[in-house]
Amino acid sequence: MALAVSRKAEAGRFGMLFVIGIYCLMPFVWLLLAAFDPDAGLFIKMPAEVDLSNFYRVFAQEDGFLWLFNSLVVCGGATFLVLVLSGFGGYALSRTRAWWKLPFLYSIILIRVIPPPALIVPLYQVMLAANKGMQTIVRATVPSDHYRETMRIVGFIDGYLGLILLMAALHLPLALWIMKTFFDTVSREYEEAAVMDGATFGQRLRRVLIPLAMPGLAASGLFAFIACWDDFLVPLTFISSPELRMLPLGIYSAFLRDNQIDYGLLAAIAVIYTIPAVAAFVLARRFLVQTFGGGLKG
Repeated sequence: MALAVSRKAEAGRFGMLFVIGIYCLMPFVWLLLAAFDPDAGLFIKMPAEVDLSNFYRVFAQEDGFLWLFNSLVVCGGATFLVLVLSGFGGYALSRTRAWWKLPFLYSIILIRVIPPPALIVPLYQVMLAANKGMQTIVRATVPSDHYRETMRIVGFIDGYLGLILLMAALHLPLALWIMKTFFDTVSREYEEAAVMDGATFGQRLRRVLIPLAMPGLAASGLFAFIACWDDFLVPLTFISSPELRMLPLGIYSAFLRDNQIDYGLLAAIAVIYTIPAVAAFVLARRFLVQTFGGGLKG
């Protein structure tokens, strides 16, 4: 009797997990079916014909290549900046015994606690002031024919540089915490052995610290890249030129463009938008597990 009750309870748990799994998978199933269906609609259905016409339209009729390029440049640049700053910053915070270390760490994590929309207006004012200074410098040094192109690169508003700095600043605190925690698990004996062998700081950095820090850097980089990749508010607020439009804004503009929504086109853009984030996770998965599984043991 008890065995029968236990089997019924187990069957009930598996049934509940199955229903939750189906519920979670349905959006992804619709996305994949609609992306390859030239006659995709609102409701999920098996496509009568499977082809790549929706993807062709993204790149041939829309600015798919430009959106993808802009997204990779901005998110890649912000991730690189986060990796460099969090690597050196996390190492310094881990090794220092200063009294202000914990107050500093708690204060910077507040940036992650405050909702991003609450920061947009003061951030825009700061970036606008910096952009005016950059405009003065560019006007004084660059021919007027190339002014607009130069500002698209170095501008703090409607420019690559401003977007990269903003996204890096927003996602640096979490990366600093990850790297500081990771370096706490790395024994100082590795560095002391390198010093005893006469290694300079550059040699210790290249041959000891960076290889040891790879799992932490990969985890920090993954979180920073995915957070930048998912960001919609910052590009929407700080980009106005079509030449700088990123993939999230590409989906948004395609959604608003016509009276009748083109579900096939939207699904194809969404699939393209998803692939780099999934690829980044697959590449960094091993380091991610190692970092949050306890890191290195000293």
